[in-house]
Amino acid sequence: MATAKDASAGSANKPFDIVATYNNLLRSDPDLTMPIAAIEALVLLLTHSPSSTISETLDLLEKSTADLKKAIPNPIGLSAGTDLFQRYLITTLQRPGQLGPAGDFNAIRAHLLSNGRLFIRRAKESRDKIATFGRGFVRDGSTVLTNGGSRVVASLLQHAAGEKGGPSAVRFRVIYVLSSAKGNLENHHAEPEGMETVRALRAAGVPVATIPESAVAYSLGKADVVIVGAEGVVENGGIVSRLGTYQIGLLAKAMGKPFYVVAESHKFVRLYPLGQYDLPIEQHVIDFKTDEDLTDEAHPSDCTDKAVLGEAVDFTPPHLISALITDSGVLTPSAVSEELIKIWF
Repeated sequence: MATAKDASAGSANKPFDIVATYNNLLRSDPDLTMPIAAIEALVLLLTHSPSSTISETLDLLEKSTADLKKAIPNPIGLSAGTDLFQRYLITTLQRPGQLGPAGDFNAIRAHLLSNGRLFIRRAKESRDKIATFGRGFVRDGSTVLTNGGSRVVASLLQHAAGEKGGPSAVRFRVIYVLSSAKGNLENHHAEPEGMETVRALRAAGVPVATIPESAVAYSLGKADVVIVGAEGVVENGGIVSRLGTYQIGLLAKAMGKPFYVVAESHKFVRLYPLGQYDLPIEQHVIDFKTDEDLTDEAHPSDCTDKAVLGEAVDFTPPHLISALITDSGVLTPSAVSEELIKIWF
């Protein structure tokens, strides 16, 4: 985890860049989720830009959060973190007398920073809790279908493989859906998202079959359960996840296969979409063009289209989800709104 010292070194006369800090955190720690990177960036902001009053602190957080959301093409995931941190901040500032003498903002500030870092540590440990809750959903002799590059799904499956005794006693198989849209303009030969998990599972002795997205319906007949990750869990119990998750949910429902979502509770976001086109982000998945449009483009290429699809998300409604496996336990979709009310701190 980056420290305040690292963030502020050599920048005494330079304004704090919340967007650069957020992006640097994600690059420096591959295991960091977007919500936690956003919270960590806000904690560093408070450390780097000391404010002397509650009003200044709230204004600083509000402006920096708005700048961060505006700069990221898909801010749904990080919004869960920024909203959670702001709710915690407001709740804490409403009871300053419990944190020290009334009016002693320094005591309040110290509490905010220490508890913010504590929250980050707890959130990073949430995958182990999810693996503990979810290992029972991977049964002996079963076949699991999954997709994408979800780190929490990878953690659960690897934990289940370990629980079965490792390579000498493997008792489940995995069908891994690999996306053909790599979404990497800098490296056209980059491997599909999820291959790192595929290699790790195979190394643990788990038989893994990789399939393209077009083979999902064909392959579901061989699967016993579907387990996917999510970028965000919304108020109605649905999820926002990588493009293609919705169609897997539809197919699983039609074929009577359990569809489980594993997600850290810091990904719960105050958003209530009613359909695919209610998400508060701009996506160009469906982009109609004519030959004239292609001629007018400076550099017509399908690389941009692949990048757009590789970064796109869709909404899977709650009626397709059997249960959500979180660090707070196994929840039904209808229980998500109640979970959102709780404060983690």
